[in-house]
Parts: sequence; C-alpha cells; structure tokens
Amino acid sequence: MGQIHIGMNLEATRHHDKPFEWGLDQAAAMGYEYVEPMVHFGRELMSEAGYYHTVSMFNDPKVMQEMAASRGLKISGLQAHGPLGRPDYHCEYLKMAIRYAAECGAPVVNTDEGIKAPWTTEAEDFVLMKYTLREASWVAERRGILIGLECHAQYSKTPDGLDRIYHLVDSPSLGINLDTGNAYLAGQDPYTWLERVVDRLVHLHAKDISVEHSDAERGKVTGTPVGCACGDGVIDWKRVIEICRHAPRDIVFSVECGTIEQARRSLDHLKSLL
Repeated sequence: MGQIHIGMNLEATRHHDKPFEWGLDQAAAMGYEYVEPMVHFGRELMSEAGYYHTVSMFNDPKVMQEMAASRGLKISGLQAHGPLGRPDYHCEYLKMAIRYAAECGAPVVNTDEGIKAPWTTEAEDFVLMKYTLREASWVAERRGILIGLECHAQYSKTPDGLDRIYHLVDSPSLGINLDTGNAYLAGQDPYTWLERVVDRLVHLHAKDISVEHSDAERGKVTGTPVGCACGDGVIDWKRVIEICRHAPRDIVFSVECGTIEQARRSLDHLKSLL
C-alpha cells in the first residue's frame, strides 16, 4: 500500500498576482511537503513580469528543482493541460513537459483532453488523442515519467469516458490523476470513481466544492479551475483518504483551491485526518 502526502497546487496563488517563487515561499511557510507547478511553452508577459505563477519551459528545469529544494519542497507533478485531440496544439508541448519533468524531478505530468476542435467528429477526436498519447508515452517511458490523465472535459466527464482515453494506448507510463471536484461537478460519484481507478492512480487533485458552487453548477459543467478549502465543501475527505490508502503507489493530494488562506485551511484539515 502506498502512503499519502499533501501538496499545494500553485493555482492557489493565481489570484494573488505574485510570481512562482512567492508561491513556493507560501507553501513552505505553511508546512506543505510538495508543490505542483504549472508550465507553459514560450514566453508571456505576466509571468515574466512576476504577476503570474506559471514557469516557462524555456527556463532551466534544474533551477525549478533547486528553488523548491532550497525551501524544503518536492515537486509532485507538473500541470501541463491541453487538448489531447489537437496534436498541433498539445503534442510537442506535452512531450516537452515530460522532458522538463524528468530534469526538475517531477514524477508525474498531468493533462486532459481539453476543449475539442469544433470541426472534428468524436471518432476523429479519439484518433487524434491516440496519436498524441502514443507520441507522449514514448517520451515518458524512456524517462520513467507518468502521465496523469485527468477528468476535466467533454469525454472524460464520466468514468467510462476517462477509461476510453486511458485505453487508447497500452503504456506503463499512463495513469490517472483524479480530480475530486471535477468528478463531483460533472454529476458523478467521486468515491466510486476513485475506487474504480485507485489501482491506476498516480496523483490526485484534492479539490473541494462549496455547497453554493454545487447548487449552481453540478451536472452542468465538466470541471472548474479551483475549488474551496478542503473541509469547507461537500467532499468527504476521510472517505477519499481511506480509498487512496489502497493505491499501490504513494499518492500526493495536490490541493487545488483559489487562495493562500484556503490552502492553509486545506492543509490543516487534511493533516487532521491523516
């Protein structure tokens, strides 16, 4: 059985208009063990100016690793979301993220099928997703990196849909990054879904959903960028922990909330249960 660790998804800093290093400082000060950075391709103004938390993959991955390690933090995974069914958008980006992960010490790269192209059929989408995943898995297999497929968009909003994507390519590099909040908002039972994939689980987005958010959007959306503090919403974290204790590998609960204060309350709540 694997162990459960707690990390902070750096989305918690997005609305604070602060740079990547500031997010690391906050995570370390609160006592988080892991962080999950988001990486982007190329250069963009906001993160270069220090107003946004993402890191360009044009930067040296060893510097990211050193920044985390100097604060006593480890990297649980990289957020590298994009449309798997649009290889022109996502294939090279995902492969670069995998290579970046191998150098910065992140064992997992998380992604999803993203928003589909408006002109493709469902059958075409699955051929395109298979192409992207086959290319990416070859890169991942050579480096011992796991690809965490997340429930987040039109095809992965159900357990059968996520499994259909997972089974497109037979590769030891493919696993599941279940997002508890996305699963719940899509109208699914997150606990039975988690039980279904626990043997393939490589990472978990610990996202809680407030009662107000649930009342407004459950069954109407396939996911949401961030949730509320773990313990403030509808997710039964004791039950999630009990299921994840049966995972064959260590699992990081990467807290995905909207503010530093929510991240602090999330850590306190999850620690009290663990």
